[in-house]
Amino acid sequence: MKGGTHTLQARIWIGVLSTILSVQGSGGEEVSPMLVTDRNLERTGFQEASPYGPSYDLRTDFVMAYGMGPHMPKRLEAWKDAGYVIHVMTGVAWGGYQDYLDGKVDGRSHWDESQMNAEGEPILHGKNVPYMVPAVSFSEYLEEGIKRVIDAGAEAIHLEEPEFWARGGFSEAFKREWQTYYNEPWQRPDQSCDAQYRASKLKRYLYRRALDRLCASMKEYAITSRGTPVRFYVPTHSLLNYTQWCIVSPESGLVDLPGVDGYIAQVWTGTARTPNTYAGETAQRTFETAYLEYGVMQELVRGTGRRMWFLCDPIEDNPRYDWDDYRENYICTLVACLLQPDVWHYEVSPWPRRVFQGKYPAGDEGVGIPEDYATVLQICFNQLRDMKQEEVVFSQQTEGVGVFLGDSAMFQRADPAFSEGVAASREDPLRATASEVKGLSGFYGLALPLLKRGVPVRPVQLDNVERFPWILQGYKALLLSYEFLKPLTPGVHHSLAQWVQDGGVLLYVGGDTDPFHQVKEWWNRPPLAYESPTQHLMECLGLKGNVGEGEYKCGKGRVVVERKHPAFFSRSKGNASRLADLVKRGVKAAKGGWVEGNVLQLRRGPYLIASVLEESTSDEPLRLKGSFIDLLSAELPVRSSMTLKPGQRVWLLDLKKVKLEGKEPAVLAAAGRVETWKPSEKGVTYTLSSPEGVCVSARLSLPQEPNSVSVDGKPCEETSWHKPSKTFFLQHPGDPKGSEICIEY
Repeated sequence: MKGGTHTLQARIWIGVLSTILSVQGSGGEEVSPMLVTDRNLERTGFQEASPYGPSYDLRTDFVMAYGMGPHMPKRLEAWKDAGYVIHVMTGVAWGGYQDYLDGKVDGRSHWDESQMNAEGEPILHGKNVPYMVPAVSFSEYLEEGIKRVIDAGAEAIHLEEPEFWARGGFSEAFKREWQTYYNEPWQRPDQSCDAQYRASKLKRYLYRRALDRLCASMKEYAITSRGTPVRFYVPTHSLLNYTQWCIVSPESGLVDLPGVDGYIAQVWTGTARTPNTYAGETAQRTFETAYLEYGVMQELVRGTGRRMWFLCDPIEDNPRYDWDDYRENYICTLVACLLQPDVWHYEVSPWPRRVFQGKYPAGDEGVGIPEDYATVLQICFNQLRDMKQEEVVFSQQTEGVGVFLGDSAMFQRADPAFSEGVAASREDPLRATASEVKGLSGFYGLALPLLKRGVPVRPVQLDNVERFPWILQGYKALLLSYEFLKPLTPGVHHSLAQWVQDGGVLLYVGGDTDPFHQVKEWWNRPPLAYESPTQHLMECLGLKGNVGEGEYKCGKGRVVVERKHPAFFSRSKGNASRLADLVKRGVKAAKGGWVEGNVLQLRRGPYLIASVLEESTSDEPLRLKGSFIDLLSAELPVRSSMTLKPGQRVWLLDLKKVKLEGKEPAVLAAAGRVETWKPSEKGVTYTLSSPEGVCVSARLSLPQEPNSVSVDGKPCEETSWHKPSKTFFLQHPGDPKGSEICIEY
């Protein structure tokens, strides 16, 4: 059995090499689409805790086998035999660590290291699975498990979800860490804004410390023990989601750690469903929220050399939805991530076993995955390997607009943040109500009025401005408010001031009413004595005293000060329009173009991605004409025209933009991985692998209509020829071991 698998792997590898050579254009330029790729590129992967199974063998580049338990080496071997690059994922804040908690490791109970709320109750991820305070002893415990993973041959390790709940901070272990970090007795985090801010700052530090220690020491272990390095990645929710869900995590703090090689942006339907408020209406806006979540994660690593994988989930943790709901929201998140052109690596699914073997909604009425949805998913999973494209063009849209979000936004997400200094009603323009603070309306009040007008606004990681001042290049107008976040260092302001001096327009929104302005931080510690960090910012910009509402020149640029709480702009359509007008003037002042509309549309090489927005400037549909393959349809139809209404989205392959070498045949799209590819004058023979039970659809570009088509030596009945586009469609059952398709002209 094992020998046969290795023979198949050798045959696949030889085929891949010959294919790569055969599809090179003159001068080494690759054709596009390019769907025969080396797995070592690691562009797509998935995570799975179960042993190998043919029905969820997705045929991606790598697999993240979840967990460090005793069966881990055997699971790794099975996935490796199936052709995968082997990674391992484990929780760094929670997991099946009962032996450590119960004292079986060192003879001391560690339940006091559980995160605890104000009532002294452990905060649990599941039954008897607490979220942990990452004490040094816990890191030492994790090291032993990671050593076993390294010894088993994993090439990369993912330390998942370093999460400390904002409502936590009451356990004995945290009290000890407070004493060590601040050199003073512990304070209840809920007793003041200052205590809450400092507690969250410590929580961020603790997980940063744990990851720094684990990654550095285990990299050294890998080199000394087996002579080859190991890479470390951190799968984490977006900064936007952690802030809204009231969780503290290191986020940008990991950029400084040499042992961390990158991230997985854990954005999916479950996070993106979180309601937000726009124009006075609080609702789920899955596409818009996902767009902003992926956006801040893209900006976290842009230009840093760190890798970022974007995660999408075909279902989600909540099992009570039906397949139609899952599909609609998956497409929302998929299109949202495709609209971020600086990332081209993807985790295509967490837990595919629950996707392809699960029944939904939960209960007796649940059914398995519809055949056409399974096919669409496999088309998407494989096409995602081709998203590194040189040509990236937004269609008639405003560019260069960003909204700042920083790690400190996570520090203001537990009591007394929701009660102190809040407005009694939404009539107060200077303060947010308690519900607005909880809903993070300050951020959404700045971002959604722009996004809903078709402006591809980017959430900008404020903490990176000091690290990499050049990241602001290309921006025309930036929006900043210190009503829901604070600058961690004064150096951020010096970098911002230089950007404005060079011609940028900074729109500062806020009345300095947030009680967290009074926390004990750098701006009010001697010799500094500012009432808020805003005052220091304005001074760096050359503006003295309490700067009032207005517009001010600063070198070649401008500063616009709007003395209202940013949540004000979430309360009505009129308020949202007012903010958009302010930004419009700023963009034009920076000599940028301003375009409003109800469409976000991006071309990435031969791919066209578009979303028609609801609650936007109009209800006009988007009309597309050309020759497109619809990648979100199981039949992969060739469409000459499409009409998209608000709330509809597409991912298309534009046949007029496809670059093929001469009259060579090529796979344009397929619900499976093309493992080998052997064209000849008489036709083409290729091997395609796909999960067991999936109906494989494929559309190929051929020089002429075939005379015969066979799959594993048997005639293929499900075929059709599209003469105008010279493309050929076929369907056949999937097989993870590979099916041989022979096409003769």
